[in-house]
Amino acid sequence: MAVDTSPRSTTWTHVDGEWLPGNPPLIGPTSHAMWLGSTVFDGARWFDGIAPDLDLHCQRVNRSALAMGLKPVKSAEEIAALAWEGVGKFDGATAIYIKPMYWGEHGSPGSIVSVDADSTRFALCLFEAPMGAHAGTSLTVSPYRRPSPETAMTEAKTGSLYPNSGRMIAEARSRGFDNALVRDLNGNVVETASSNVFLVRDGVVMTPAANRTFLAGITRARVIGLLRKAGFDVVEATLSVEDFLAADEIFTTGNYSKVVGVTRLDDRDFQEGPVTRKALELYMNWAHGRTESEE
Repeated sequence: MAVDTSPRSTTWTHVDGEWLPGNPPLIGPTSHAMWLGSTVFDGARWFDGIAPDLDLHCQRVNRSALAMGLKPVKSAEEIAALAWEGVGKFDGATAIYIKPMYWGEHGSPGSIVSVDADSTRFALCLFEAPMGAHAGTSLTVSPYRRPSPETAMTEAKTGSLYPNSGRMIAEARSRGFDNALVRDLNGNVVETASSNVFLVRDGVVMTPAANRTFLAGITRARVIGLLRKAGFDVVEATLSVEDFLAADEIFTTGNYSKVVGVTRLDDRDFQEGPVTRKALELYMNWAHGRTESEE
């Protein structure tokens, strides 16, 4: 892959057929997205010369656009090709976050509130973002809840859902924790404020069943498949806070840091266990195309 000789920047955005460095102004005060929230995005990762599941992230942003009432103007294959073109603008020394985005510029005819699908715009932003640490994180049960599909756009990865996540994290940190364990409106655990969550008890791996109130992530699905292939019993189930407090191990999965062990949940301390380590090992081996015999 040819290395781009453009001026050095830690951020590049492709919009309207050109690559722009830095943080270009894209959304104005009259844009529907600015004041009425019609934005969707996705996030993939490039590191060590690879971009695991990039194709799936590109497919999902188009599904999110449709769920938001927008019109995808790029195919998933076109987005992926642009992403690889953008990767060539970096020196390869630091991991990159790959963020395709759609948003609406105007309200639909006869309604300011409803977005006009024909006003959909697209941008692809890549920026340097070191991989998150795998050393462990602390959780507390959040007093806030995930909405249901009847109350919010839970079928889309949309920016409008993230203020709720932000306040969950801020509240947790005000009490000395890194992140929050989050429940749905029925009181069942669904995820953390920013990642999917798993528990291990007596060798069985369990994760909240996808119930349309949270984003059942691409990394989550990949880890479930890898653990099952490695012989682990992985169960998707309705889980309570008490289930997590009684666990032997807890770990999270997400695009930003992949697999992270949980070292504390409220008053209960945890050690990073063998299944957590194995999940991270399996993911990284898969991402790099390695088999266990090559370790």
